[in-house]
Amino acid sequence: MRFTSLLTVAAAAVTSVRGVPTANTVESRDISLSLNLGGLFNGFDLSSANHYGAPSPPWVHGSKPGWYYGPHPGNHPTLPCLGGLICKILDLIPFIIHCPHEYPNPPTYPPGNPPPSDGYTPTFNNITAAVQADDYMTFGLVETVVDCKAMCNSVDGCGFVNTYHDVNGKDGSPLLTCSLFKGCHGPEDADNKGGQTQPDGSVDFIINSDGYCKQ
Repeated sequence: MRFTSLLTVAAAAVTSVRGVPTANTVESRDISLSLNLGGLFNGFDLSSANHYGAPSPPWVHGSKPGWYYGPHPGNHPTLPCLGGLICKILDLIPFIIHCPHEYPNPPTYPPGNPPPSDGYTPTFNNITAAVQADDYMTFGLVETVVDCKAMCNSVDGCGFVNTYHDVNGKDGSPLLTCSLFKGCHGPEDADNKGGQTQPDGSVDFIINSDGYCKQ
């Protein structure tokens, strides 16, 4: 099978790669994930039918993020990390998650001037609840809001992002939760305030929740 052969060649090319990946490298761990075609990514099904690895939305107790996108994939060994050569492989497979083609740089603009439009309009900012809605697409972990918007741009049909800190949730991760939806949502749809008891007995809660509608 042509695709299997391609994966084998790619794996051989990067087996010796170690350390923290950059835009041009990938950990051999990530390539090994791609070789199990029977259950994509060594048990992770990143297909659109499986909500790109996150079949249970973030407001469901016990849900897990489907992916990580950001500059430090080596820090997240339990998640499919989107970066490096693995992104080129993902681009060859239809109906699964794809990486943004370029890692987004922090926006810069001259002092005193308004920032240029990035194609998104804020619908709410810094509230203590997250959106839950039937048009949920997927969710993962990111470092910045810019990263989450880049992920939305790479997922067909994505029209809205909700980023927030799930304090005590997501296995204690300090990263932003990045939830993607098809349609736009306002604060009236943000009724997930956490309240889920975690394995260590703590209770999660939501802070720094922002919503952005794609223009």
